[in-house]
Amino acid sequence: MSVAHRPRKRYGQHFLHDPRVIGRILDAVRPLPDQRLAEIGPGLGALTLPLLQRCGALDVIELDRDVVPMLSQLCEGYGTLRVHRADALAFDFGSLARARGGPLRLVGNLPYNVSTPLLFHLLDQAEAILDMHFMLQREVVDRMAAGPGSGTYGRLSVMLAWRCRVERLFRIGPGAFRPAPRVDSAFVRLRPLREPPFAVADPATFRAIVAQAFSQRRKTVRNALRRYLDESEIRAAGVDPGLRPEQVSPAQFAALADRVADAG
Repeated sequence: MSVAHRPRKRYGQHFLHDPRVIGRILDAVRPLPDQRLAEIGPGLGALTLPLLQRCGALDVIELDRDVVPMLSQLCEGYGTLRVHRADALAFDFGSLARARGGPLRLVGNLPYNVSTPLLFHLLDQAEAILDMHFMLQREVVDRMAAGPGSGTYGRLSVMLAWRCRVERLFRIGPGAFRPAPRVDSAFVRLRPLREPPFAVADPATFRAIVAQAFSQRRKTVRNALRRYLDESEIRAAGVDPGLRPEQVSPAQFAALADRVADAG
């Protein structure tokens, strides 16, 4: 089947084929019958078929129309496969969760070229998600799990800390995929938090403050957030204006955002 379909660069396709890696993924996800699983980017079905065999029903979101007939043929007779030919970046996971009767478990090999915006899209729908298990570029996983003071700590780290618990599970080498990517991958588990670890009064302001700070991460907080807060207001939020953004904790960013929201 892999010979019949040439991976497309525009979709960032790297098809998983290593049975040992597939086994480790299944052990991590532990899919059970009647769970509400949805797979993002099933590709040629290396994970789709074993997931379907364990759950009995599976939703898949796939943009490449040419692989849909292959998926349907591969999974015929193994359960109920519901294919949504759509761009995951625009897909309404909340509507799917309502249709299935509760929060979803998401699994996927996320394309490198859209992984970060896709994670932000999923964060906006976190209430519809029970957990997520994704293959991603290892560099992205490092950023997802990073804490303040780390060179990889950034906007993605802060936004995930507000909404999710991030757990790095294992590394995946390039040889597990066809074609082999030029970078290592990693498998990660995300669990949306029903009770965030810190309060955010105005999510839109919080997003804007974090984005602004890390768009100028070499500047101090004083300079990076000058358009929003003066030095005294930054201090009143409990933050040293001389810090750089990568030294500011997620909770401190929330405090800064609250100051902006109060002033507005």
